[in-house]
Amino acid sequence: MIGFLRGKLIVKQPPQLVIDIGGVGYELEAPLSTFYALPAIGGELSLFTHLVIREDAHILFGFGTERERRLFRELLKVSGVGPKLALGLLSGIDIDSFLSCIESNDVDRLIKIPGVGRKTAERLIIEMRDRAKLFGELSFAAVVGDTREAPHANGAHAEAFSALVALGYKPAEVSRLLKSADASASTTEDLIRHALKVATK
Repeated sequence: MIGFLRGKLIVKQPPQLVIDIGGVGYELEAPLSTFYALPAIGGELSLFTHLVIREDAHILFGFGTERERRLFRELLKVSGVGPKLALGLLSGIDIDSFLSCIESNDVDRLIKIPGVGRKTAERLIIEMRDRAKLFGELSFAAVVGDTREAPHANGAHAEAFSALVALGYKPAEVSRLLKSADASASTTEDLIRHALKVATK
């Protein structure tokens, strides 16, 4: 099992990224919460990882913190929740808000996340309730760099648009969410964060 990677960031196109480690490019998928803290292309970073083995593929997932990876693994234990949906949950809502939804039985907020229907939300609340109580706050700090790339505004909008569509939002809905973005949101990460905040209100 690959538990940790450290290397140079070569590609970041949510949810995919590529890390160069000793001349070998490792492809990973990561939640948007991890993308927010990625360094610029060419920067050094470290990620916790989880390997999912399927009949047709081996998929490596990367996380900026051990806490993100732990929740991802807990979500995979829920009936009907696969890696794609688990990644979508981590991308669509922060960990503390998710745990709060579980504790308060907030189905309505969970179903605003793409791919989460009412039955799935109810199942998450039932099956995650006891695990959420034990989850707690981990002491592991984020290990990714905090240097941020600041692309041209048009490039940032295009990247944010692609990331949100990849997350499961409809193109028309993405356009609406990005139009509502604050004028100060100039980076891809800021645009995505603002759009998700509006989408889950």
